[in-house]
Amino acid sequence: MLIVCNNIVLGQTSDMMREYNIIQSNRQDGRFLNTYGVVHAMLSHIQPECAFQPEMTFEDFREWQCKVRKSMQEIMKFPDIKGMPESRRIDSAQRDGYKLEKWEFYPLPECVSTFLVLIPDSLDKPAPAILCIPGSGQSKEGLAGEPGISPKLNDDYQNPKVTMARNFAKAGYIAVVVDNPAAGEASDLEQYARGRNYNYDLVSRVLLEMGWSYLGYTSYLDMQVLQWMKAQPSIRKDRIILSGFSLGTEPLMVLGTLDPSIYAFIYNDFLCQTQERALVMTAPDKNGTRPFPNSIRHLIPDFWRKFNFPDIVASLAPRPVILTEGGLDRDLDLVRSAYKIAGHPENVEIHHYPKYADPHTRTNIEALPKGLDRDEFYRLVNVDGANHYFKSELVLPWLKKFLE
Repeated sequence: MLIVCNNIVLGQTSDMMREYNIIQSNRQDGRFLNTYGVVHAMLSHIQPECAFQPEMTFEDFREWQCKVRKSMQEIMKFPDIKGMPESRRIDSAQRDGYKLEKWEFYPLPECVSTFLVLIPDSLDKPAPAILCIPGSGQSKEGLAGEPGISPKLNDDYQNPKVTMARNFAKAGYIAVVVDNPAAGEASDLEQYARGRNYNYDLVSRVLLEMGWSYLGYTSYLDMQVLQWMKAQPSIRKDRIILSGFSLGTEPLMVLGTLDPSIYAFIYNDFLCQTQERALVMTAPDKNGTRPFPNSIRHLIPDFWRKFNFPDIVASLAPRPVILTEGGLDRDLDLVRSAYKIAGHPENVEIHHYPKYADPHTRTNIEALPKGLDRDEFYRLVNVDGANHYFKSELVLPWLKKFLE
């Protein structure tokens, strides 16, 4: 009887909560008494300063790119630090068909960080190189096909859907792979207890309190590795590619915006407007708690005042880019428009999840409906989460087309 009564109460609560999926005022003046309604309305009024406009001329587009770059510099807040020690190689081992090196670098007075380099045995001259940035819960070791620094931190490191860097090395390219902050070798106590459920939010909170951000810190460290790559005689400076999976697409966008010398980009995630995502994902759960699209490791002060993800990807034109997991055609068409304005529409290649490869299976709308929960949002933006993985089967043929 108690179970039945509890289920009835929960069902009634869920029905009551559904009445509040959409944020709306019950006052004639449209004002909100509850603070969530206030900040939600404030967010809905923000028009990003650097939004891409498809009707731009080529001259307008070049000027806009400079504006995006300047805005990114402002909000990433990279420190100006000089006099740090040179990076040094601390280990080297032979693998099947490539050499695996481990390097230390010193991006901040308080910090030592590491990265791995996979160098194919077949190379006899400077070659293209790919900077590989992991997704959430991943480490540089997993992407390199290596066990983690402790058993609890082992990725699925023999799975080709995970081993991004090793796949590139086997294909004949130099692969450089980093950890995201607070993950893998950069994690805290996870190797003893939590495992790969990394506590990104703790360091994000501290960084935000200091006026920085998780993405700003991540991108600053990755930029140091990028500069190291440019100084290596074995790497072609005019053929450096960035490859980001999931969480790793965010520093990819930052570095791509800040450094026009990067040759090409591998964007392995779906593309969306993050401001819109926050505005439409408002359906409360049975406890009356509304969701937030992402954790605070994705929080960058002033980001939404500047741009959304499609704007940033559009600003990469005309440099080659592949997007492997689709999104709304509305956002992807915006990127296509930028590449057309830049004079190289052939340099953008877009794939959808196989489930949504047929246009008739995709949602094709100009604005998402309000009051969505997380599952509804993903369905409407054409995401098949069960098949979110690094898609080498798409990326390697694309690389061959642009590099050989």
